[in-house]
Amino acid sequence: MKNQSKANPLLEKTFEFSLHVIKFTEKLEDLKRFNLSNQLFRSGTSIGANAREAQSAESKLDFIHKLKISAKEAEETEYWLLLCKNAESYPFDDKLLEMLNQIQKLLSSIIFTTKKSINSKKY
Repeated sequence: MKNQSKANPLLEKTFEFSLHVIKFTEKLEDLKRFNLSNQLFRSGTSIGANAREAQSAESKLDFIHKLKISAKEAEETEYWLLLCKNAESYPFDDKLLEMLNQIQKLLSSIIFTTKKSINSKKY
């Protein structure tokens, strides 16, 4: 499943997103918002880690499973970002939510396409 010679938009986007999450959580820590910072850091960087792990999947089903974990982490990350957006005295970065939405769409598309390719081979 691994092909390192081609650019991988999912890995590129999730890596860039993780870097932005690191910067944003440092701002939260400066404001002593440690609990939310920790939660956001863990879920936000986990998206890319799971997407990267999927590249070494043992099968297409394993690939889908790992990307679904990545998608779940994206959902959790969205929750923490929306808390920041709506809580008083918390900073918020619109760019993070925009980047996350792009990643979520990409994950959904890859999962759907991979499932479709598996199902087409059954007949």
